[in-house]
Amino acid sequence: MRSTLRISLVIACSAMAFITVHARGQTPSGAGQPPPIKVTLLGTAPGPPVRVGRAGISTLVEAGGERFLFDAGYGSLERLVESGLPMDAVTKLFLTHLHSDHVADLSALILLPWAAPSARHVPLDVWGPAGTRDMVRHLEQAFAYDIHVRRDVDEHASPKGIEVIGRDIREGTVYDQGGVKITAFLVDHGPVKPAFGYRVDHAGRSVAISGDTRPSDNLVKFSKGVDVLIHEAIDEESLKKLAPSQQLFEAIVGHHTTPEQAADIFQRVGPRLAVFSHADGGAAVVERTRRTYSGRVEFGEDLMVIDIGDEVVVRRRGASGPR
Repeated sequence: MRSTLRISLVIACSAMAFITVHARGQTPSGAGQPPPIKVTLLGTAPGPPVRVGRAGISTLVEAGGERFLFDAGYGSLERLVESGLPMDAVTKLFLTHLHSDHVADLSALILLPWAAPSARHVPLDVWGPAGTRDMVRHLEQAFAYDIHVRRDVDEHASPKGIEVIGRDIREGTVYDQGGVKITAFLVDHGPVKPAFGYRVDHAGRSVAISGDTRPSDNLVKFSKGVDVLIHEAIDEESLKKLAPSQQLFEAIVGHHTTPEQAADIFQRVGPRLAVFSHADGGAAVVERTRRTYSGRVEFGEDLMVIDIGDEVVVRRRGASGPR
């Protein structure tokens, strides 16, 4: 009798634990399933100056069986392929703002996956601030000859695959399908208005991407409690080598976030992991941040992978194992 009762209690407790884990949208440890959210930093370089060996800003988020690309800096399509995905792997692009270093590879994303032998057969959806819809329309006009020849004359590439659906967005929920919710929030990039950051929520996990911004209370509001916060930074020492005048130096610094300011943002947001991207400075930036912030901080590198599940696991390209 006691043995039967003990077995019944074990079964009941196991069932309750299973229900609790799934009610929170979590995968039981050791289940061998992919994490609810996977982030790949395709490109991490600031711009517009080109950094040899680094791609421009671009972040891939995989959640709910979908892939979402945030910004399309120079070299981002090459990095996408280098990550092991096909050219046409992304059909949903979100732009933080329309500075050239954030959209330089947009034409490549429109044209090359469509014209390649694997051929994209569905439209490319692009969300972004006011002006996004006009920008993609004019890009289609600029490449009208190539589109006409490949679609109508020579290869007969997919008519649907070359369609681009541009959407001018406002702050709020911009995507909510298949259990994935993407929220756009305004950030402060000086005179560049509007500029957005994004938050992705899926299965009880979350990641926020700052876009370009100086310290922003609105970013803190919308990012509060995320698992991972990917934030830009300005390294003054690196910038001094590039800025031709003190006036330009001060203007650029004034539109971005210093490591010390980022430390305050991280303290207020409280992520499980803070990651710098779209930044120079490497270990020096992290060290300055850690003077006043004791949480976990990483300096992003091209093709770094972040698995967001019960644990937040960081994998660097060429590293022997997770961190």
